[in-house]
Amino acid sequence: MQAKDYQVSAGHTGTHEERKRALLRDGEFYRAGVAHSRAQIKHAARPEVIFHSVLDHATWALRSRADLLLKPTGTSMSALAPYALTVLGFIRRRKLGKQALAASIVLGAIGWYVQRKRAQHVSN
Repeated sequence: MQAKDYQVSAGHTGTHEERKRALLRDGEFYRAGVAHSRAQIKHAARPEVIFHSVLDHATWALRSRADLLLKPTGTSMSALAPYALTVLGFIRRRKLGKQALAASIVLGAIGWYVQRKRAQHVSN
């Protein structure tokens, strides 16, 4: 872009025709930006897009929470995901859903109890 073009589009110097062309060009850019913004808003307001955004946000929130809980162990969800998917596939193939749910509840209760006892032991 030459200095003269910049001055014309900024409206400082140039003939009447050059200023008119610059204003028309600026108006065209403005209208294109408004049209693009309207299209983005219309797209973002569609129910499936809203649902996808909510699902992405919920997934991110759960993963960041899990990563935060796993941080002291030195691992993360991305390192454990392949193993978890393998175990879930095995559970589905063998139809062990109820047993796996019961086992996870029992293990969770045991973990909670052990953590509670440790907290009491540390505070005493």
